[in-house]
Amino acid sequence: QVQLVESGGGLVQAGDSLRLSCTASSRTFGSHAMGWFRQAPGKEREFVAAISWITESTYYSDSVKGRFTIFRDNVKNTVYLQMNSLKPEDTAVYSCAYRQWNSPSIHEYDYDYWGQGTQVTVSS
Repeated sequence: QVQLVESGGGLVQAGDSLRLSCTASSRTFGSHAMGWFRQAPGKEREFVAAISWITESTYYSDSVKGRFTIFRDNVKNTVYLQMNSLKPEDTAVYSCAYRQWNSPSIHEYDYDYWGQGTQVTVSS
């Protein structure tokens, strides 16, 4: 069982930056992938970014490419989402997810464990 805890959300203005973090609080191993998804009120959850723990290969949705960066700290067993140039359209609950395979995926159903989510609100 993998437990994930996200933090770093908050209320910011358009153009500001936030860094989200997600730490695995239980034992894990290196052959996995982690991703970030978000869900706005009344909308379906959508893919944001993902990373392979071993290769550090990354994938981004078109809507965040160039503005967001996903990276991990192997020592801290933590994945981060650096969000720059935030827009009101980025407002959502952001959740991290853990996949028990090394390959990142854009698909929600490929992930096995989920964090509780952290709210990001961007005002215009």
